[in-house]
Amino acid sequence: MERLIKPRKLQKGDTVATISISGGRAGDVDMLERYEIGKTRLKEIFELNVVETPNAMKGSDFLYKNPKARVDDLMWALCNTKVKGIITNMGGDDSYRLLPYINYEIIRNNPKVMMGFSDISTLHNVFTYAGVSSFYGPSLLTPIAQPGKLDEYTKHWMDRVLFSSNVIGEAEPCKAWTCINWGNNKEQVHWTNNTGYKVINGKGKVQGRLLGGCCGPLQQIMGTSIFPSVEQWKDSIIFMEIGIPYSDEISGLHQVRAFAATGMFRQAKGLICTNLRNEEEAQLLKVICEEEGLIDFPILANVDFGHRTPMMVIPIGTLAELDCDNARFTILESAVID
Repeated sequence: MERLIKPRKLQKGDTVATISISGGRAGDVDMLERYEIGKTRLKEIFELNVVETPNAMKGSDFLYKNPKARVDDLMWALCNTKVKGIITNMGGDDSYRLLPYINYEIIRNNPKVMMGFSDISTLHNVFTYAGVSSFYGPSLLTPIAQPGKLDEYTKHWMDRVLFSSNVIGEAEPCKAWTCINWGNNKEQVHWTNNTGYKVINGKGKVQGRLLGGCCGPLQQIMGTSIFPSVEQWKDSIIFMEIGIPYSDEISGLHQVRAFAATGMFRQAKGLICTNLRNEEEAQLLKVICEEEGLIDFPILANVDFGHRTPMMVIPIGTLAELDCDNARFTILESAVID
């Protein structure tokens, strides 16, 4: 894939805009307290000024009915010279509805940090189509506003990727993880010791530029102009959240086969993915190794970028290395410029 434009790094004192570009729960009454917790952490931990985009807090019902208003917010944040970065409030399930209203020139001419995960995958592919790098990582409601406090792993990755123009380097696995918790009671959060990365196929080292996202949103944009082309998948390292969730064995197999049909696995150098259940791992290997014939295709699982806490930050379009012999994942360049 072609090199993407890198945005400028964030600095203490910068203004960032929070945006409800997908789901609108941040503005719902039962989420206002949690939103304020996340906003306060951006201010106190990262020393950022925080503003809301004009429609960000109008709630789920309004934002579902008005996808254009969500895009208007994005364009407002990009064109506002005071705003240096954009942090999504949450994911959702219908960001494909934004596509008719996107102005790609505004995105390309105003490269800024834009971060989020899950349904924000659609927006990441919009940025990639516009030629700008974006960041698959924490949203405000989760995990930034997670109950109790912001964990050190997530904080470390935000500092390391968004606030520094140094080469990012090796991505070490977290020490413990917990499921996403939508409450505010830290006593209900239960941590599990992490087993580290798992090589489920392949050997040796491969390098490629990071491209991917969450399976559901990626399926929604298949057939559109923003779904990556065969040329873009070529020599990439795919990052992918698989099984969010699979409803059953057949639908899971169909999902992996749908991606295989695009040619993405045949073009890519390797794949990193989140934690896989046994059946998901078997489905993935069945399609890639047996059906696609990619017997030595490198696959590294249990990488910390998906629907659980803590979460690293994946800078899309940056050069990375996957080392199957040592179960290592390394980002070989910086994600932002000075």
